[in-house]
Amino acid sequence: MPLPERLVEHAMRYRDGDATPVEPRDAATVVLMRPGDGEPDLYLLRRQTSMAFAGGMCVFPGGGVDPRDDDPEVAWAGPSPAEWASRLAVDEDQARALVCAAVRETFEESGVLLAGPSPDSVVGDTTGDDWEADRVALESRELHFSDFLVRRGLVLRTDLLGAWSGWLTPEFEPRRYRTWFFVASLPEGQVTRHVGTEASSVRWVAGSEAVRRVEAQEIGMMPPTWLTCLDISRYADPDEVLAASRGRTVEMFTPALQADGEEWTLSTHPDYVDLLAEHLRRVGRSGP
Repeated sequence: MPLPERLVEHAMRYRDGDATPVEPRDAATVVLMRPGDGEPDLYLLRRQTSMAFAGGMCVFPGGGVDPRDDDPEVAWAGPSPAEWASRLAVDEDQARALVCAAVRETFEESGVLLAGPSPDSVVGDTTGDDWEADRVALESRELHFSDFLVRRGLVLRTDLLGAWSGWLTPEFEPRRYRTWFFVASLPEGQVTRHVGTEASSVRWVAGSEAVRRVEAQEIGMMPPTWLTCLDISRYADPDEVLAASRGRTVEMFTPALQADGEEWTLSTHPDYVDLLAEHLRRVGRSGP
């Protein structure tokens, strides 16, 4: 999509070296899925319009990494930190922090917890008052995630996560995030609920329907979220998505300003060029 002239002028200052990009912060986001009608349903939150970053946009649960997420004392099931480091193209400490942040943020923003009392089990209902008190304490950073898991005798189920993609906010944005996208299926027995302070509403929706609503300007999305919805809509169910994730290694991508005739756009992630071109042809628009 063509960029507004104001944004292009702003981006040009950074491209020409007249402004210095801010240092990005590491973040993790989780595409939470459940079976739908021929494709997975995805859990989306609409951020409060007052939020400084992506205000009013529909997003997946996620957020910035807390330094305390890197705790080697966390009980760990599934791929080791070394294996996650290879998948995420980071060192072991950063991989541990990213995986913990992904699980923590999912619990904070949806009430879904990818952990269990043993390496092959998952907690059930997390809607009780005691769970909610812990969720609020985690969200406010009064409670460390590792302390929460230890006190409840829980094991982090990293095998329930899959690595999907990586996006770095363009250099001209005032707030920048280096975000790793994960995928996960809603555990049996758990339910999502509207929690947290950053979302004005939540919804389960098929990826293809989310794409349609964005194109109809019924909802707003950042390009990485929109492309992820489009990508996952090609799969029949969450199990297919998780199977596809097992062979993925994340390469961080930064959208850059590029000329498109007389207009300016942002470059497309190389993994999504063919997918996007096919979609645009299907809806009767020119390709990227």
